[in-house]
Amino acid sequence: MRKLTLLLAMIGFIGLQGVFAQTSVTGTVTDADNGGTLPGVSVVVKGTSLGTTTDMDGKYSLQVPEDAAALLFSFVGMEAQEVAFTGQTTIDVAMQASALKLDEVVVTALGVSREKKSLGYATQEVGGDDLNQVTKDNFINSISGKVAGVQVKSNTNMGGSSNIIIRGNSSLTQNNQALFVIDGVPVDNNVNNNTGQTTGRTGFDYGNAASDINPDDIESMNVLKGAAASALYGSRAANGVIMITTKKGSKARAGSKKIGVNINSSVTVGLVDKSTFPKYQTNYGAGYGPYYSGGAYPGLAEEDVDGDGVDDLVVPFTEDASMGQKFDPSLMVVQWDYFDPNSPNFNKKTPWVNAENGPDYFLQNQMTLKNSIDVSGGSDVSTFRVAYTNLHQNGILPNSQLDKNSFNMSASYDVLKNLTVTGAANFYRTNGKGRNHTGYSENIMSSFRQWFQTNVDLKDQEAAYEAYNRNVTWNRSGTFDGDPIYWDNPYFQRFESYQTDQRDRLVGYFQADWKINDYFKLMGRASVDTYNEVQEERKAVGSISNEFGVGPTRGAGTEETSGYSRRTRKFTEINYDLKLDFHKDFGEDINLNAFVGTNIRRNEVDMVFASTNGGLVVPGIYALNNSNAWIAPEEDYLIKGVNGYYLAASVGYKNMAYLDATYRYDISSTLPKDDWGYAYYSVSGSFLFSEIVEADWMQLGKVRLNYATVGNDAPYLSLYDTYDKFTSFSGNAMFSVPSTTNNAALKPEMSKSFEAGFEMTMFQSRLGIDFAYYNTNTEDQIMPVAVSTATGYSYKYFNAGTIRNSGLELALRGTPYKSNDFRWDVNLNWAKNNSEVVKLYDENGQTVNNLQLGRLQGGVTINAMVGQPYGVIQGQDYVYAPDGQKVVGSNGYYLKSPTSDNVLGDINPDFNMGLNNSFNYKNIGFSFLIDWQQGGSLFSLDQYYGLATGLYEETDYTNDLGNPVRNSVEDGGGLILDGVVENEDGSYSTNTTRVEGGDYRVFGYSRNPNAAFVYDATYVKLREVVLTYNMPKKIMDKTFIHGASFSLVGGNLWIMYKDLPHADPEASQGAGNIQGWQSGVMPSLRTIGFNVKLQF
Repeated sequence: MRKLTLLLAMIGFIGLQGVFAQTSVTGTVTDADNGGTLPGVSVVVKGTSLGTTTDMDGKYSLQVPEDAAALLFSFVGMEAQEVAFTGQTTIDVAMQASALKLDEVVVTALGVSREKKSLGYATQEVGGDDLNQVTKDNFINSISGKVAGVQVKSNTNMGGSSNIIIRGNSSLTQNNQALFVIDGVPVDNNVNNNTGQTTGRTGFDYGNAASDINPDDIESMNVLKGAAASALYGSRAANGVIMITTKKGSKARAGSKKIGVNINSSVTVGLVDKSTFPKYQTNYGAGYGPYYSGGAYPGLAEEDVDGDGVDDLVVPFTEDASMGQKFDPSLMVVQWDYFDPNSPNFNKKTPWVNAENGPDYFLQNQMTLKNSIDVSGGSDVSTFRVAYTNLHQNGILPNSQLDKNSFNMSASYDVLKNLTVTGAANFYRTNGKGRNHTGYSENIMSSFRQWFQTNVDLKDQEAAYEAYNRNVTWNRSGTFDGDPIYWDNPYFQRFESYQTDQRDRLVGYFQADWKINDYFKLMGRASVDTYNEVQEERKAVGSISNEFGVGPTRGAGTEETSGYSRRTRKFTEINYDLKLDFHKDFGEDINLNAFVGTNIRRNEVDMVFASTNGGLVVPGIYALNNSNAWIAPEEDYLIKGVNGYYLAASVGYKNMAYLDATYRYDISSTLPKDDWGYAYYSVSGSFLFSEIVEADWMQLGKVRLNYATVGNDAPYLSLYDTYDKFTSFSGNAMFSVPSTTNNAALKPEMSKSFEAGFEMTMFQSRLGIDFAYYNTNTEDQIMPVAVSTATGYSYKYFNAGTIRNSGLELALRGTPYKSNDFRWDVNLNWAKNNSEVVKLYDENGQTVNNLQLGRLQGGVTINAMVGQPYGVIQGQDYVYAPDGQKVVGSNGYYLKSPTSDNVLGDINPDFNMGLNNSFNYKNIGFSFLIDWQQGGSLFSLDQYYGLATGLYEETDYTNDLGNPVRNSVEDGGGLILDGVVENEDGSYSTNTTRVEGGDYRVFGYSRNPNAAFVYDATYVKLREVVLTYNMPKKIMDKTFIHGASFSLVGGNLWIMYKDLPHADPEASQGAGNIQGWQSGVMPSLRTIGFNVKLQF
């Protein structure tokens, strides 16, 4: 708290300093399209470092030397302008929007601002407004489709984590997520989910740490894609860097102060996209087939329940399936509510019909309210900005909500003409309640998608819970045993066994910039990223038994029917940076920019996971001491230090040719002390051929080339073994060495990257192209390798293996039509990445060709396999005839391969593409974004089980004989599977054997291989639609409001194409390396919102 108080005090001090008067050239900068003023425009005296920015009203004041030649005006998204200076005292400028951004200044590694045209590597910038058009609970999802080469995989969990991968997965076992940097401060993007959650068993998705970032505070985002662009950030930048520049206050005219206020308010409603939720069959109820009685209704049990000596028809309560008796309203059946004293159907048999209120009744509309306000301004020597944003969201599940509060404060002050101090503090608080379970077990969506009875009415289940808050379940352990056997009452679970979480975070820095003379500048900065996170999970007394809390082995809980767990995690990263810059022009043709610096980084993680053991003593009291027995908590205390030293130089020739070189040397505490230093470098060049080619149609043409290496050090605790603690036995503590031993001789992973590309701006800046080819080999991968158990271990970590990622990227930007009143802009981003595991371990006479990344429910695994893309899905396949047809056995069912190591697909798409169209007519703007992923594969456990249990509409249809497929074969039902049968002579003939369609075997997991449930992950989505009306300036001039806009926004309004039935191909259990698998995923939402922005 003392650190926060001191930081805020320093920022407040530098933001409230006085004003020094200057004589100035003054003027106003406006938007040529709508006449509105432009705040934040850079105004610089050509050939000098003298400059300023426009204030909230687009006005500026600048001292201009008498011998100055011109003023340069530049602004993000606008065409730069140069205005000759001949002694004027007033210079007004109207800036034209630019379809291309090749001439603008972008923020590169270490916060260095560079002209984009001088860069020898690929970067791509997205404006803050583009990230903030559609309100989302994780701003990372707003990047999807807007940057070539960046693959964002959002999931459908409330506040859930998102994968953000730049140019493919480069590490076998370590983090593959991009590094986020805010105003030069690296921020943690860890996913703090437990092992059970990441491997698909059970758990909650608590989201990315980077999702704390408030998009309302973002001015722009620049993506550094390749190693040459990101190498200066060290080992963490091996996966690319996302540079975020936040909004700042702007200076006022000399002798004055200026304050501006912005208010932004939105309301968004989320509606379930029905194409991503099950479409149930409506003709059959509980059971797995005609197995429960010998009478006329074999799909129902027969038992004397009311004691009248006559057997009653009874639902098979223990069966969580819908392959049972056909519905018939004339049949009166004993159902679960017969035994509920609070039900109107108590002791009453009810008609055997499909439920009026199915699982869709359980879901509600999502509601999101977001409000933000910021106050910014400054004097001629200082700037400040203070902002607050609140987001409140009610999820689609009962008793679920997410709250985010963010407070931002930044300021700068010119202590001297050549010394400026700046500072910023960002405080975030995120609270979650009632997040949805993910994975297979205890996940209500797994029930609705895999194990359910279509005769169960959810409205009745709701009433049964609300009567006395009891676990009155449809899934009884027996006719006269009301305890749940597999599934709780879903309302009981949501309101009694809910979770809560809170994360408090501070990201801030204090920086001083000293311009020593015309050649040298010195920058010093201290920054911090720290947060405390608490995750509490509850399991109410009377719940089903399932994995929960701390277990006998790390990462796996024990079977519990009630309990309470608490995970606390404190993370702190402190960075100290010192950088000396040098700039010199050698005549008019050659310029040199160079810098040398150091970065000292210290990380600390303190985690404790504790839980009750043996259930709760007192129901409803969720505390660690309310435990029947004691179990030792899981604890981690991790410290890491990295000292980095770097230098870089850039030489420019006639604004036509540029050559850059960088070198960095890191010393990491996670590597062996005798060999803990490692170096890497980059070389890049660019040539502007437009400077030597005279062509009116071409404004800019550039080719670029680079080669770079970047290291990735070992994770925490990789060198020396530690002991694992197990449950005490007879009061004696038990410890053991882990099954995988570490390696004191580990080296850093090393990526070697080559990139070539070209950029062009043509036809008066109406068309632009940015094309890149890259090839990256990541070597010395850190991976576990099986060793002889005689050593006392099963595996040992080694440096082994290589992953190659190569691909193409294309960004097209253009303006097909432009007039005084109307403008049409098009942006297209396309990327194709080819992933290949080149080799794994091949030493000491031992060869490893496959590394299992994850083993998941359903018998499938996600793997890194030599010669295949990273993330192949392996499992049982069909048996195929020589012509590729599926082979059917003599029983009429498909034959399955004898092994489960067959490659069934991989997680990598063939390509990703985003297409954005923007139309502006006078004060009206309209835009839409289409996001397309082609290819990739996923295994659906929902289909694997849900088809077997007869939930889906695909299991109930009219067969080739014109009869219900679920009729018995003798009654004209059943089906003939498409395939061939092998004859005794080895030939093949068409299958003609009809099999039953009214039991669990034919459609689902029982008689089909894993390959039957692997789907193409292709999707085409209408990702964003925005309609905006900007109030005319002439109207605003008559009010105290400077600007106002009103927007209708839509998100994910239409999945235009997908192969996967009943679910969204993007949905998953969360972020991480284990992808390509779905179980009990949440449906996606179509969001519609209204937004108001006011500027004062």
